[in-house]
Amino acid sequence: MDIRELQRLDAAHHLHPFNDNAALARRGTRILTRGEGCYVWDAEGNRLLDAFAGLWCVNIGYGRRELAEAAARQMEQLAYYNSFFQCTTEPTIRLAAKLAELAPGDINHAFFVNSGSEANDTIFRLVRHFWAVQGKPEKKAFIARHNGYHGTTVAGASLGGMKAMHGQGGLPIPDIHHIDPPYWFGDGGDMDEDEYGLLAARRLEDRILELGPDRVAAFIGEPIMGAIGVYIPPRTYWPEVERICRKYDVLLVADEVICGFGRTGQWFGSQYFGFQPDVMPVAKGITSGYIPLGAALFSDRVARVLREAGGELAHGATYSGHPVCAAVALENLRIMEEERIVERAREEIAPYLARRWAELGEHRLVGQARIAGLVGALELVPDKPRRSFFPDRGRVGALCRDIALRNGLILRATWDTMLLSPPLVITPGQVDELFEKAWKTLNETAAELGK
Repeated sequence: MDIRELQRLDAAHHLHPFNDNAALARRGTRILTRGEGCYVWDAEGNRLLDAFAGLWCVNIGYGRRELAEAAARQMEQLAYYNSFFQCTTEPTIRLAAKLAELAPGDINHAFFVNSGSEANDTIFRLVRHFWAVQGKPEKKAFIARHNGYHGTTVAGASLGGMKAMHGQGGLPIPDIHHIDPPYWFGDGGDMDEDEYGLLAARRLEDRILELGPDRVAAFIGEPIMGAIGVYIPPRTYWPEVERICRKYDVLLVADEVICGFGRTGQWFGSQYFGFQPDVMPVAKGITSGYIPLGAALFSDRVARVLREAGGELAHGATYSGHPVCAAVALENLRIMEEERIVERAREEIAPYLARRWAELGEHRLVGQARIAGLVGALELVPDKPRRSFFPDRGRVGALCRDIALRNGLILRATWDTMLLSPPLVITPGQVDELFEKAWKTLNETAAELGK
C-alpha cells in the first residue's frame, strides 16, 4: 500500500464530513486497513483500541464473518429489490417483525431508510402528516433541544440544536423550536440532580404553553445526548418529559440512533430511563455499522392513522428495506441475542467499566466522569472545584485526543470532553487496557498544558 499516494488522492478527491478539509489535506488522513474485536489497525501498522466503536456503532465488534456471509448469501439469492410497487422481500419482512419484538411497548411498525438522519427526516414528515390527516394541520411544530443532534439532512440538522450546523444552509427550517438541554455539570450549579432533572424537563412544558398545545406536534430528544458530550440526564428527567407530552397530547420521539441496540445495557435508552416513546428513529447498532441501515419505528396509534388515512403514502427511497441490509441486520441481532451481548454488557462489563471510569474521574484534569452502561464522558477542566471550562474551548480536547491516538487509544473529543463508546463485546482485560492508556494520556495532556 502506497500510503502517501492514497493520502494525495484522498486530498484531491474526497470531502470528509465534520472536518476542516483544507487542514486535513495538508496533514494527510489516517487510513484504516482492518479490524478485529475491539481493535483496528491503520496503514502504518499501528494497533488502536477503539473505545468509540467506530462512530457509536460497532456493537458486536469488528471481524464477525457471520455478517459478511449473511450479506453474501442474500446477494447471491436476490441482491436487490425495492419496497415500491406493492412489493417487498423476505428479509425486510422478518426484520420489521424482529424490531417489533425488541422495541418497547406498542412500537410495532418500521419504515426503513438508510441512516439515522433519514429516519429523522421521515419522522418529521410523517408526524406532521399524522396530525394533518386527523384534521389538525396546524399541529406541526417540533420542539427539540439546543445542542441536540439528529443528523445532517435538512430536517435532521434543523431538529438538532447545533448552531454551527444551522449556520450552514440557512437552518433551521420553520416551526422547529429548541429548549435548553439537561446538562447538570454546566447548568445545574449546586442543585440536587433529581431536582435539576425536573426543572430541565419543565422547560418543555413552558415552551408548549408558549407555542400553544394545539400547535405542537412532537418533542424529540436523544435519551443520552451523545455528540455534544454525552449529557446523561438525571433519572427524574425523562419520566417528567413523558408526563408532559401525555398531558398536552404531544408525540414523544426518542432518538435511539446512538442508544439503541444495547449501548446503555438495555436494548433501548428509553428502557434504561423508564419511559415509553411513541416514535423511535434507529440506525448504527442495528447492523453494528457493518452496512448502512436505519428505520423510523412507530407505535400502534401512529401507524394506525398513517395506514387508515387513505391515499398514497408519498414517502420512500430506492433502498428502503434493502434485502442485503435487512439480512445483515437480522444476523447481527441473532448474534446479539444468542450470545447475550446486551445482558453481558449490562451485568458484567458496565459495572466494572463504571468503577474504572470513576477512577479516571479522580485525575486532576477531570471535572466529571459520567457514564451509563457503555457510554460515557470525561469533562476536562482547569479547576475541578469550580467546574470551570478552559478558554478557547476545544483546544485541550483535541490535544488529549491526539495524545490518546499516539498511545494506541481511540477516544472522541467534543470541545474539551472525551467521549467513550466501546464495542459491547469489550472484555474486563480490555477495560483495564483502556484505563491504563487513558490515565497515561491524561498525565501527558496535563504535562503539555504545564508547558
